Amino acid sequence: MATKSTSEVSHGQLPKTSSTCLTESVTAVHDFEVACYSLLAGMGVGKYISSCIFSVGGHDWTIRFYPDGNNAECAGNASAFLYCSSQPKGVRTKFTLNMLEKEGKVLVTSFGSLEHTFSSPIDDFGFSKFVEKSRLLKSSSDATGGYFTIRCVLTVIKEPRTELKRNLFVVPRPNLQDHLQQMWKDGQGADVKFSVSGQLFSAHRYLLAARSPVFKAELFGPMTEKATESITIDDIEPPIFEALLHFIYTDSILDDWDSKEGKTTNMQHLLVAADRYGLERLRVICEGRLRDSIDLETVATTLVLAEQHHCRDLKEACIGFMTSQNRLGDIMATDGFKHLMASCPLLMKDILDKVSCVLSG
Repeated sequence: MATKSTSEVSHGQLPKTSSTCLTESVTAVHDFEVACYSLLAGMGVGKYISSCIFSVGGHDWTIRFYPDGNNAECAGNASAFLYCSSQPKGVRTKFTLNMLEKEGKVLVTSFGSLEHTFSSPIDDFGFSKFVEKSRLLKSSSDATGGYFTIRCVLTVIKEPRTELKRNLFVVPRPNLQDHLQQMWKDGQGADVKFSVSGQLFSAHRYLLAARSPVFKAELFGPMTEKATESITIDDIEPPIFEALLHFIYTDSILDDWDSKEGKTTNMQHLLVAADRYGLERLRVICEGRLRDSIDLETVATTLVLAEQHHCRDLKEACIGFMTSQNRLGDIMATDGFKHLMASCPLLMKDILDKVSCVLSG
């Protein structure tokens, strides 16, 4: 069984071409009016009258009517054929030939569509037994005087052609985040500095204010003058603050953040920072990643964090993890659980309620 490789499925913004097969057709109607059939009868088998030439799809056509039939096998019948009077070379067609009376208002025959490819100058196609001669002779004796119409509805199918389409206008991917990140790294136009545990970070006050309501208050509120030169932050570690600024400029978390040692602890600190500066999207991202990385050693400290920062979903995930598969005993032996009991003793009630539900269930 064939499988698709990743490269076949994920094309990204690569230049791409495509081709389309187009098959066109041309349809037209030609009415061949025949008068006084009684005078035509007796011309002889194989003898015919012809319509004027009409053009459809770049080829010339005529309708041939044989009053006494086109061969001896169709005795008692008149014949009607479509003939390509130009030099056909594989001309594909679909057409109908039918007889009408009373000025084309009454259908005498009801033949369906024929399909034929005209390939030689002597090639014609139609009906040897088109209509009974007796029917035509009867019509000649009434008020119509043998007047009738042979209607041809002809569709000429042109040769298929394939067109190459080029996507000449490949729109580059959005790169605003790249530009903002580069501006931050270069420090060009930076107008505010942060001293974080002795490490300096430069930034752009208008961007910070646009992204964070807390920064907006600090940088454009009553304390604006004091914040002009430098803002000192002592309760956030430099790597966490750097990750915070990276998100503000790029709306994303550092690429290697999940691969760093102690990633759960870092994510916990980043969640605290996101909550402090009102970065709701970053807070939810951190909450989701902490939920995905819950383990025996960190679940208790993560639960404390969820309780303190009102992360309801994360709290429920932690309690669910602690009370399933007989894990609670091992978790209670960790330093994190001791921290939980010291920081949020009331959480023990939620845990015991969950255990009670599990046992009763």
